Amino acid sequence: MPKKITLGVIFGSRSCEHEVSVISALQLAAMADPFRYEVVPVYISKRGEWFIGGALWKLRTYIDFDPRRSGLTRVFPDLTARSRALTAFRRGRPFGGETRYAAVRLDCAIPVLHGLNGEDGTVQGMLELMEVPYATTGVAGSAAGMDKIIMKRLFRGCGFPVLPDAAVLRDAYEADPEAIFAAVEQALPYPVFVKPANLGSSIGVSRADSRAQLRDALDLAFTLDRRVLVEQGLDDPMEVNCSVMGFGSHAEPSVVEQPVRAGDLLDFKTKYLAGAGETGMASLSRIIPARISEEMTRKVQGLAVDIFKALDCKGVVRVDFMVSAADGALYVTEINTIPGSMAFYLWEKTGEGLRYRGLIDQLVEGAFRAQAEKERNTVSFQSDIIASAIRRESSGAKGVKG
Repeated sequence: MPKKITLGVIFGSRSCEHEVSVISALQLAAMADPFRYEVVPVYISKRGEWFIGGALWKLRTYIDFDPRRSGLTRVFPDLTARSRALTAFRRGRPFGGETRYAAVRLDCAIPVLHGLNGEDGTVQGMLELMEVPYATTGVAGSAAGMDKIIMKRLFRGCGFPVLPDAAVLRDAYEADPEAIFAAVEQALPYPVFVKPANLGSSIGVSRADSRAQLRDALDLAFTLDRRVLVEQGLDDPMEVNCSVMGFGSHAEPSVVEQPVRAGDLLDFKTKYLAGAGETGMASLSRIIPARISEEMTRKVQGLAVDIFKALDCKGVVRVDFMVSAADGALYVTEINTIPGSMAFYLWEKTGEGLRYRGLIDQLVEGAFRAQAEKERNTVSFQSDIIASAIRRESSGAKGVKG
């Protein structure tokens, strides 16, 4: 029997979307093929501490999380290339002291992290240093996809259709709020939507129809981020989303969905608390396929694939759009490089249907392909720069710059 793949599912972290990450990760871990994978839940607490252990499979563990709980082991990523180890310490006997050991070595990792300190390229960078194959978008694409201001500038530069917007910094707002209000009003008509630059799940997002509401919206957003995006609103738009899966030149779009919303936006409560239980984004009311024309469907899918490639994504992403009720124009809202529930519910309805277990297999296979491509690159270059500098020092020359 072939050796199982040790698959680390990394989740939690210091993020306002911490609990959403826990739900998504446990959902994925439970669906992985137990005959193919040795699944290791890797939990990052709200304090930034890393843990493994059997207790992490139980949802109740995350209520008033206690790191001293039985069934938990605190671990530390070994950043040595190819170690791929999460290390721990055990007390030595008979004289005490501690011995460091490899608690687990990961063959592959699936980060199921939402928001800052995880979805933004930080954990991806660590996995790159460790040379652990991982099944999500890389450092640059993750960082750009997390930051709404940079993301929209990138989209606009690529020629993708986006709504007009303005970026606001906290220090400028605190120094002269009236000047900021005037600048926003000059650039954008009401209504506008105010969004913290680096948060997802609609946390801190507000609609403003007046200067008074704009003030309240900015005050809220600046408690969550030092940079805020103010975006032109649309009257009663249709929201449609499309997932994309792949790596490199190969990218495949999913069926297009139409989320059902009761108000101006899909807020955090609607997405995750309205009867969601343990199912996360998969429980949200939606129409699949979206009630749009075949032409619009192809346009959404084509744009989603173009965006996936522009950010050099891998794994599974979800790209969100709005269709204007006034003229039918299509606008890109954002990309989610680690979508809630990994967008499995879209792939189940795409083509002949891909079950979550099969989706996980494809994510892992894509992670290994990406790592193999990385290993083809030359990462060192032999030169005589240091030897030359030593010779210059020996000859009495000052400095080492040529």
